Amino acid sequence: MSTEYRHSDVESSSPGERESPFDPDRGYRLSPNVSLRPEDFGALAYHFGNRKLSFLKSPRLVAIVRSLADHASARAAVEAGDVPEGERAGYVRALASLARTDMIVPA
Repeated sequence: MSTEYRHSDVESSSPGERESPFDPDRGYRLSPNVSLRPEDFGALAYHFGNRKLSFLKSPRLVAIVRSLADHASARAAVEAGDVPEGERAGYVRALASLARTDMIVPA
């Protein structure tokens, strides 16, 4: 599942990256500071505050990220995204990575 999400720093890593743990049973939403640009492979996510750039390398992951605010938890968003049960842990890990860089934030 490592191909689902890739993070790239536009600048060097900042010490301000989110340290609180990601809780997949909590609600999340796309940060208001993030813009998603659709691409053939999925989308580019750019955070205007911390200047981080992320590659969401799956249209399914993009759909899940866009739908986060519509679900009670990140786990529910993954389940609603028709992700096969054996692949769900990988999507949850991708969302955790997005949370660490403030691409998605608690709702």
